[in-house]
Amino acid sequence: MKTTISIIAALAFTMVGFAQKNEIKAAQKAIKKGDFAAAKTALEGASSLIGAADDKTKALYYYTQGTALKGLSATDNSVLKDAVAAYKELMAVEEKSGKKKYSAMAQQDLQVMTGEVVNAAVADNNAKNFKGASEKLYMAYQMSPTDTLYLYHAANSAISGQDYEGALGYYNELKEIGYDGSGVKYTALNTASGKREEMDKMQRDLMIKSGTYKDPKDEKIPSKRSEIIKNIALIYTQLGQDEKALEAFKDARASYPGDVNLILSEANLHFKQGNKEKFKELMAEAIALEPGNADLHYNVGVINMEQGNNEEARKAYNKALEIDPSYVNAALNISTSYVNEGNELVNQMNELGSSRADIAKYDELKAKKDDLFNKGAQILEDSVKSNPDNQSLLTQLKNIYGALGDTENFMRVKKLLGE
Repeated sequence: MKTTISIIAALAFTMVGFAQKNEIKAAQKAIKKGDFAAAKTALEGASSLIGAADDKTKALYYYTQGTALKGLSATDNSVLKDAVAAYKELMAVEEKSGKKKYSAMAQQDLQVMTGEVVNAAVADNNAKNFKGASEKLYMAYQMSPTDTLYLYHAANSAISGQDYEGALGYYNELKEIGYDGSGVKYTALNTASGKREEMDKMQRDLMIKSGTYKDPKDEKIPSKRSEIIKNIALIYTQLGQDEKALEAFKDARASYPGDVNLILSEANLHFKQGNKEKFKELMAEAIALEPGNADLHYNVGVINMEQGNNEEARKAYNKALEIDPSYVNAALNISTSYVNEGNELVNQMNELGSSRADIAKYDELKAKKDDLFNKGAQILEDSVKSNPDNQSLLTQLKNIYGALGDTENFMRVKKLLGE
């Protein structure tokens, strides 16, 4: 009795095996005819039993499935992921069994598919369909995980499309895999077209020897690690998740303590949160790293001016002008700081009465006010030498001379403005 049961069981298993192979054969015939939908349908009949099949049958099944889905993906990108998954299952089975009959062909198919997907992503980017481009580029990365540049570009396309959640996922994945992105770009000048072209080093060197290209250049591509970490923090800020952003900056600064852009990004977040003292502290740190950066000094001036620290603000603005004499906004803000102080005195003057003491006080305050206004005017006059046609400088200068009652200079500047 036991022998009978085992014979029946063995027969049933064999029949299942035959059924699977028949369905796979039917799918292969459909593929040859170009009927990929029929091939997919035939394989669905074997899908529930494939788990119990031997490795040889599994490999054939997954290769056939990948081929069928690849054919369908030409008109329907939604099945592309399934095609990739099928090929990966195939390669996993053959890696385990040690018999690689179909893996090489599957790898070739994947390369072709990857190229098609990347081309479609480029077209999406050109059409400003950034979300579609980012999704395709991520798919290309999944198809060819060694090409991590696809993942990097997927993140950038997501940012362009303001898909911050998607970009955050891509950037975090880049961080986790340790993506660096540094390298060397090899270029040469095409003697026929006169255009500089990029190629790999071996090809470039051969082209130079052939005489069809000249002027080879090696351009170092810097690491993108700090950019990725900074973008993670900035996206958290964009999403209103400031605490996560601060944690991200903490990690980033630990890895790249000398990166001025990271310091500035963190400083701006503290400024947004109203933590002006931390902003000033970080700006001072940035200035210590880049003392010749006029923008850093200018920003320190802005925060000090907002806090009413006019002397400190003017020191910072003057430093910016020392580095860059044509820095218009620095000159305007120094002038404004003097005018603001003068206007405070005007308010005090307006509150005085007509007594002899008040008149004396009025004259004293007016002299101080005029001195401040004249200082503000002189800063602008110096700046106009470097920026003779700047309308903002000339307009503010005209207004100061008007407030001083200096008709001669008022009319002179008015003329310069073309009024």
